[in-house]
Amino acid sequence: MDEVTPSEHGKRAVIGLVILALPTLMMAMDLSILYVAVPALSVDLGANSTEQLWALDLYGFVVAALLITMGNLGDRIGRRRLLLIGASAFAVLSAVAAYSPSIEVLIAARGVLGVAGATLMPSTLALLNSLFTDKRHHAMAIGAYMSCFMGGIALGPVVGGVLLEHFWWGSTLLLPVPVMVLLVVAAPFLLPEARGGEIRGRIDLRSVVLSLVAILPFVYGVKEIAKNGLTGVAVLALVVGVLAGVIFVRRQSRLAEPLLDVSLFRNRVFASAATLMLLMGIMSGYAFLVALYLQSVAGYSPLTTGLWLIAPTFAGMVGSMLAPAFTRRIPPGKVIVSGMIISVLGLVAVTQVGPESGVALLMSGFVVASLGAGPAGALGAGLIMTSAPQEKAGSAAAVSETSGDFGVSLGIALTGSIAAAIYRSAFSDPVPGVDAASTARESVAGAMSVAQGIPGPAGEELARRAAEAFTDGLNVAAAFGGVVALVLAVVAGISLRHVPAHGDGKDGADDASTASPTDTDASTDDRGTIRDLVDEQGINGAEDTGHSRTSR
Repeated sequence: MDEVTPSEHGKRAVIGLVILALPTLMMAMDLSILYVAVPALSVDLGANSTEQLWALDLYGFVVAALLITMGNLGDRIGRRRLLLIGASAFAVLSAVAAYSPSIEVLIAARGVLGVAGATLMPSTLALLNSLFTDKRHHAMAIGAYMSCFMGGIALGPVVGGVLLEHFWWGSTLLLPVPVMVLLVVAAPFLLPEARGGEIRGRIDLRSVVLSLVAILPFVYGVKEIAKNGLTGVAVLALVVGVLAGVIFVRRQSRLAEPLLDVSLFRNRVFASAATLMLLMGIMSGYAFLVALYLQSVAGYSPLTTGLWLIAPTFAGMVGSMLAPAFTRRIPPGKVIVSGMIISVLGLVAVTQVGPESGVALLMSGFVVASLGAGPAGALGAGLIMTSAPQEKAGSAAAVSETSGDFGVSLGIALTGSIAAAIYRSAFSDPVPGVDAASTARESVAGAMSVAQGIPGPAGEELARRAAEAFTDGLNVAAAFGGVVALVLAVVAGISLRHVPAHGDGKDGADDASTASPTDTDASTDDRGTIRDLVDEQGINGAEDTGHSRTSR
């Protein structure tokens, strides 16, 4: 390893943060860009509402299923090396998805893309954990990291809207290609390599298969119930998923070198934070319906839709960035509970949205809900990483991202399926004068496309029924999100009640009974800027020689 001075250590940490933000930014953009591209690709590829959901969230489910595997792999071969491999594959597979000739090919490409995506997130978080070793700076770095994720979500619809104004929907999926190429070129020079402890055995392939079998059949069952009701196939899929999950956990507890170190969950802060990340993801599942409402019901262009979505995403960034500052004086649990109460108020507003007078109310509620959700994401990820031993950073990062990504994907599947079921029920009776009611029944975008080709009252009636049905589904999805937010608030309030404010000099990993309330140095002169991260990280490196070394 190379010797570096304290100031060089701080500068390298901040530069590393910037580099690690690139794959995060692209993954977030990749998700949000599809939000505005769904109407176009559904018409072009003839996708029904269920196929739209698979195109949206299969990527997220594969990522969630393989994050633990990839976190473990990163601990073995090196997190920077895994990041470079994943970024290269992500660029190639993004191009494949962009030129998909059918919805089936697109869904398959998104699934394989999830394999590449699964290598990126645990690598970035684990490397971030290595770069920022001081608790306070780590919290600030996590806040900045989460803000980049939120910024990618904000930027995606805008850039995607511009592209959709001039090109086909596949152009939106090409954006990650140049950025990933830049990452592959720059990372070897700007990021240190990092590994976990000595790991000798091979990755347990049975555990990898079990992790996939636990998630994908379960999701299929949820979607099947929403589409066709409680069928035997749906129940069987749910049972298979649950049983595979139970077998997976039991197997990990018996292996000498498990894919997932279940001992991490013995730390109550770690377990609680992982649960919070899962719930927050489920709560946010309604968000993609907002983009569909703006385009298909309100009639906005993809670009205008993207511009509308900036405000709620910026609100989420503000919540993420402010949360670490609040925890210097207020315990993290109370900050998260307060945020969830704010989110509930916003979601209540969304439940009151109508098909004609709803845009201002919809976006106001969305902004408030996003602002309140920000602290849970930033603080949850931070608590997971700081409560795990450094040598298990890869596994901890994988748990953090698995909880969040699986939560988001499950939230999309649940809320999307609920909204789709409500939407389809509105077309149980035929629409007078409309022969293409079956097409209209599959998606609101399809209904509006059909309605435009039908002159007179019949077309107007079809558009009205589709708008009302979709809005009803959005209202119920928002109500579901509000209930999850309340559950999240209760969990945070109870499980994190012993975790003190960071200004108390207490790490989230410690037990509350050993807290030192007189240690307040961490809160002194804490300005919370990037310059401070450079200067103060360097100072900390001088105080702790273990922090003044890094590996190239």
